[in-house]
Amino acid sequence: MAQITVSGIAVDIVRKDIKNMHLAVYPPDGRIRLAVPLRVTDEAARLFAISKLGWIKRHRRRFEEQEREPPREFRERESHYFLGRRYLLRIRKTEGAGRVELKGNTYLDLYVPEGASLEYKERTLNEWYRKQLKQMLPEMVARWEQKMDLKVNFWGVKRMKTKWGSCNIEQKRIWLNLELARKPASCLEYILVHEMAHLLERHHNGRFKALMDHYLPNWKHRREELNRLPVRHVDWGY
Repeated sequence: MAQITVSGIAVDIVRKDIKNMHLAVYPPDGRIRLAVPLRVTDEAARLFAISKLGWIKRHRRRFEEQEREPPREFRERESHYFLGRRYLLRIRKTEGAGRVELKGNTYLDLYVPEGASLEYKERTLNEWYRKQLKQMLPEMVARWEQKMDLKVNFWGVKRMKTKWGSCNIEQKRIWLNLELARKPASCLEYILVHEMAHLLERHHNGRFKALMDHYLPNWKHRREELNRLPVRHVDWGY
């Protein structure tokens, strides 16, 4: 991966078998990636980035101003989130496998063996998050398949470091970021519809936005809500 500097800002250059250049800004600190056709030179990429400098600075500023959550220590009464709601963590001992239980709208009980490591606690919680999403998504995907008159061949949930979701258009495969389990359900639905819309339009062009306006009229509000929420204190590097 090549890298250029524009007005003191590092821009990663990724060459792909594509026709047009595409600029993206990634969380949490606004790293810039420019995807360019295979034969585009670094100088041509630099000129394109310079022409988009105002856009780059605006989007980087949003990430810089976004609130950060502190690193998770998995201690008593630490705040954890599920579907946008804040829960207080309670550590419970168990002789069996780790598990998670919600107690009303206040507590998230994490059952782990005595002396369990931080990594074990985090893995147990993440697997619970994954299970919850996999219980929610079948109905949501089916509902939007019917509304949008299309078919998703595969969908899955995994940890993703640079994006909330991805779509393989040819195979009709959609991946959603595990972190969405911590965000409001409206944000999860927005990302799902966004990725499904790519099955109708590959690029983020006027037609894509028109599709989003048609199927999810308040999508911009949901996007802003997602962007306003605190991001985890993790290394989101490529």
